[in-house]
Amino acid sequence: MKNIKVLGTGCTNCKTTTRLIEEAAREKGIAILLEKVEAIADILGYGVMSTPGVVIDGIVVHAGGVPDRKKIDSWLT
Repeated sequence: MKNIKVLGTGCTNCKTTTRLIEEAAREKGIAILLEKVEAIADILGYGVMSTPGVVIDGIVVHAGGVPDRKKIDSWLT
């Protein structure tokens, strides 16, 4: 199971990123633990200055803008 965190304050792009990750995991039949991190101090703790950010198993894999589906799929394989 992958532990995925979406970093962002709740903006539209952050919500879209969360939804896309959920959809991709469901379509692939992959179990994930998805957490939304909205506290600015926690987001900055990951070194992310531009949201949404995505952290998988403790590693920042994306920051700034909505990731495309191909990129999300690559995270889940």
